[in-house]
Amino acid sequence: MTPLSRHLRMSVFETDITDLSHDGRGVAHVNGKAVFVAGALAGERVRARFSGKHRHYDEAVVEEVLHASPDRVIPRCAHFGVCGGCALQHLKPEAQIAAKQRVLLENLERIGKVVPMSILPPLTDSPWGYRRKARLSVKFVEKKGRVLVGFRESNGRYVADIARCEVLMPVVGERIAAIAALIETLDAKRDIPQIEVAIGDDIAALVFRHLHPLSERDQATLIEFAKTHALAIFSQSGGIDSVAPLSLVDAQLTFRLPKYDVELEFKPLDFVQVNAGMNRAMIDHALGLLDPQPADRVLDLFCGLGNFTLPLARRAAQVTGVEGEAGLVRRAGENAQRNGIANAQFIAADLAADQRDAPWAKSDYDLLLLDPPRSGAEAVLEYLPRKSTRRVVYVSCHPGSLARDAGTLVNRHGFMLRAAGAMDMFPHTAHVESIAVFDRK
Repeated sequence: MTPLSRHLRMSVFETDITDLSHDGRGVAHVNGKAVFVAGALAGERVRARFSGKHRHYDEAVVEEVLHASPDRVIPRCAHFGVCGGCALQHLKPEAQIAAKQRVLLENLERIGKVVPMSILPPLTDSPWGYRRKARLSVKFVEKKGRVLVGFRESNGRYVADIARCEVLMPVVGERIAAIAALIETLDAKRDIPQIEVAIGDDIAALVFRHLHPLSERDQATLIEFAKTHALAIFSQSGGIDSVAPLSLVDAQLTFRLPKYDVELEFKPLDFVQVNAGMNRAMIDHALGLLDPQPADRVLDLFCGLGNFTLPLARRAAQVTGVEGEAGLVRRAGENAQRNGIANAQFIAADLAADQRDAPWAKSDYDLLLLDPPRSGAEAVLEYLPRKSTRRVVYVSCHPGSLARDAGTLVNRHGFMLRAAGAMDMFPHTAHVESIAVFDRK
């Protein structure tokens, strides 16, 4: 961003907001140039102040809403607008998911050149207290003599000064101030840059990343805090392998999928879906769309801990889960054994590389489930699905990569996009999670 002139910094203007951007800001056009206005909603007229100037667009922040959208609501969180954890608390949840649905459909048509035969109703759950995974920043501010714990501010430069978080599960979200006060008492208060939050069905874990070894006094203080608040405390001095339980509280994290009689164990830094309620609904949704039959062979790519694989194994003859992270593959196999599931196998393979000669890739499958990272499944779709696969269900965390891959499935592999819809895995953020089902023509 180029430095702002004094004239630009002082420049206030009125404008109509015509759309919502991918990051939750209002979109306007001033003198023919796009302006992204933080705090504005589509359909509003606002008075705003320029905050940034670029070659192809400008940035601004709302000073006053002159004509409010009927979808505008009062944010629940007192820190909204400063904390960067949420972008859309001023938009009612029904309108948030409707906007995400539009983003999905626009991406499918613009990028993938495909249109679903039908649109799935948006999948939603409770919009508050839903996050079971988060990475909180920590900063000891010398001038204030205080520790800040929270998400980064909207500008990304500082840690937001918050006392509680409305989207984290309450077991942690209501203890932000207490965690900050705890760190202020530690010798290592300057050496803790972040805390990883991981919440299971029965216990919440906090992983304290520290740059230097913790003193015995600090360890005792953390252990006492864990006992007082019934939390599991871990320390992390380096990479993932350095994570170790510090507290005496039972540190085993699990989550249950009662409908499938499945319980999955996971480690604090393992990937699990952020929203527990939505995850259960998403699994039901995905399996309903995939519709596995008792004789079916299913391939689950980017399978992680077996979040979809193990429920699928309760319905199908054989399920093969493939994942790039060896630790997740090992724990997925352990989860299968723990749940008495013998018809699921797990394979470690880099799915960003060409795996077409691997035995699992040469096998025939009736159904394919994809749950890739933001980059999508482009490499996999060079050689899969095989002709034997009659249906594909694609779970996506990025509408752009889904749209690109949907174009490949339809135009290269001969599938039709039967249906697609958004899922609100991250309420109050601009993050778009979605699902699509493809049938062989």
